[in-house]
Amino acid sequence: MTSLSLKGASLAARLPQVSAAALQHCTYSSEVRPRELNTAAMKRGRGGRSSFSGDVVTVFGANGFIGRAVANRLGKNGSQMIFPYRGEHYKMMRLKVVGDLGQVLFTPIELTDEDSIRRAVSHSNIVINLIGRTWETSNFSYEDVNIIGPQRIARLCKEAGVQRLVHMSHVNARENPEVAFLPGGSKFLATKYQGELAVQAEFPEVTIFRASDVYGQGDHFLNHYFSCFRKDRYNLSLYGKGELTIKQPIHHSDLATGIINSLHDASAIGQTYEAVGPQRLTQAELMNYMFACATRTKEEGNHGISELMFDPKTIAKVWLCGKLPFGNANWFYQSSLDRLESDSISDTSDGYPDMAESLGVRLHTLEEKIPSEVRAWDYYAYYHYESVDEMPVVAPPTVLTMEAERQLINRRNQGLVAALIPGIV
Repeated sequence: MTSLSLKGASLAARLPQVSAAALQHCTYSSEVRPRELNTAAMKRGRGGRSSFSGDVVTVFGANGFIGRAVANRLGKNGSQMIFPYRGEHYKMMRLKVVGDLGQVLFTPIELTDEDSIRRAVSHSNIVINLIGRTWETSNFSYEDVNIIGPQRIARLCKEAGVQRLVHMSHVNARENPEVAFLPGGSKFLATKYQGELAVQAEFPEVTIFRASDVYGQGDHFLNHYFSCFRKDRYNLSLYGKGELTIKQPIHHSDLATGIINSLHDASAIGQTYEAVGPQRLTQAELMNYMFACATRTKEEGNHGISELMFDPKTIAKVWLCGKLPFGNANWFYQSSLDRLESDSISDTSDGYPDMAESLGVRLHTLEEKIPSEVRAWDYYAYYHYESVDEMPVVAPPTVLTMEAERQLINRRNQGLVAALIPGIV
């Protein structure tokens, strides 16, 4: 017994000693760990998920709507991805499958903690910031999320030697946004504009995408308008009945394509793009088409549009949803009074290059995407049609001509009351 103990002691003496500090730093294989390898020089394979492109990409907001589409494209390209997250790590587990084994890494961050952000970007040559919210909370204001946070990320990226930075903004971001009914206009749009300036000051080579409403599976656009918290049973309230507002929504796959195409395009360095859809139409036409594809029409009696300014119930309901400390992410789908204001503003160009033309993106029309995207809300989803001829046929949406848009702008400039009176142009 004594001899066995002596043998064990001599064996332990020959083994390398592991300190308690080293044991404390043991982490899971999917977490970011310090390393000194230059992964850009380790390209392997001929492309695709089971290869390594040489790019290490940090995506802030990867578990968001746009972030999931971008993460999937990065995985297809064989990029190694680092996904920072806050809160529960379980919400990130579905992103493990976007890349091959060892290509998807996670690290906890806090937007106010510079060390956590520095750790997230320290190994990356590309950083994409998709963090954003359309409502304020007790922990994060619009300034925190849209100005201070992006500026901090841009500064730490510059310090870490990041080669490319992508920042997401809004097509209607202005220093003084257009006003619909909220005094001072949308604070979200104003802070988005200030955030662009803050990021450009810290990282002049940043590529900025000014996107319009982005729709797709799991979005906060279609889900928002079909939500019972936004509409009153079968009635949807819109500013000017939706006839004074022009929208140009874009599908999330098209936006993701533009972002991916920009990462290795030299002309995208320091450039700002406007990411909008291929069709401009009134908000009323857009809503009517969306709901018609779900078999909800005025003729069926299960859809209608009314004037928002004469509907205090909707305004009060949206205001309450924006003030509640819970549920606005997944139940109310980003409802707030500021969101109501920004939705009432027309999508207008500020003179920046168009993403589709500059980056070679083939845009999908509403007719190609909306019918399948809204199928979950089909009013007669459980009805079995006897034949194809029995199925309802939805007319394509009417796209605005330049003359019609010019008349609509003149009507809106006359004021809401005058614009609602028929015959006044």
